[in-house]
Amino acid sequence: MIIFFETDINPLNLAQLQLHLKQQGYESNYISSENCCIVPGLIKTESLKQFDCISYFQTIDTPFQLASKNFKSETQFEVNGILMGTQYANIIAGPCSVESEEQIFETAAFLNKNGIRFLRGGAYKPRTSPYSFRGLGKEGLRLLSQAAKQNNLNVVTELMDLSLLDEVMQYADIIQIGSRNMANFFMLAELGKINKPVMLKRGMQARVNEWLLAADYILSGGNQKVILCERGIRSFDPLSRNVMDVAVIPLVQSLSHLPVIADPSHGTGSAALVAPLAKASMVAGANGLMIEIHPNPAKALSDAHQAMSFENFELLLKELNVLQPAIDKPIDATYSIA
Repeated sequence: MIIFFETDINPLNLAQLQLHLKQQGYESNYISSENCCIVPGLIKTESLKQFDCISYFQTIDTPFQLASKNFKSETQFEVNGILMGTQYANIIAGPCSVESEEQIFETAAFLNKNGIRFLRGGAYKPRTSPYSFRGLGKEGLRLLSQAAKQNNLNVVTELMDLSLLDEVMQYADIIQIGSRNMANFFMLAELGKINKPVMLKRGMQARVNEWLLAADYILSGGNQKVILCERGIRSFDPLSRNVMDVAVIPLVQSLSHLPVIADPSHGTGSAALVAPLAKASMVAGANGLMIEIHPNPAKALSDAHQAMSFENFELLLKELNVLQPAIDKPIDATYSIA
């Protein structure tokens, strides 16, 4: 159950209410950004009539509460002047990992030329093998930030461990949480305390309820700037890296107010399959794409098989432009005060 308040609640009144709830056997969590209290379970509202600060109660019949469409109808926020949310679409592109100054600056200049406003790149890379290239670390973050600033781009990069949060916060405009960390609930709870967008990738074996509950960990901390990212789920078939679950995009949008973007690069593991799945995802209603591109895919130090060439990425952009009437969302819309 969610308890909403008339106006910003007085700290003393909040403390009295939470004490009352605790005496009734209920823990509660106050969300200042939404001016409400989340109470797990159903409570007898008659016992709360003594609290004049309460506006109304809302019962949500799903395990996830704050991510639910019953909580609110849509999410919208801006990142350095670019609108993001359920009514918009954004394209994020860049290499799997930052490999060199030349590589990331060339990529950033290419994106700027094509009107893309978000540059992705990994500085710390989660690799199954400890012998694979694992990123440049802080130097990678520095290069990513410099390339983005020089080309009027925003940085999207992955947070691997909570110990790196302060470091990543210095350089990232959007913090990406990868598939492996979707269930790192302590990390997600800490990300709820920051005022920076978080892109939450679906776990490689996660059900939709589990994914949305993971989002609730961030939302319940007060951070309402959450983006969901479908990146494919693990399959028994070795011919595709993952099963790219395009159907989950409209499904989640029927359940949640959070924007959902698609990552067909990880979803397919093959550059040849990225464009078809990217187009399918956008027509299915996705709020954007995250695409891996590289100046020379054959020489990429990580995920070379799924990296698109610049030429093929430009072709995809042209095809998306043709599909714009079906997509029916402005892409990388600029924020302006009416």
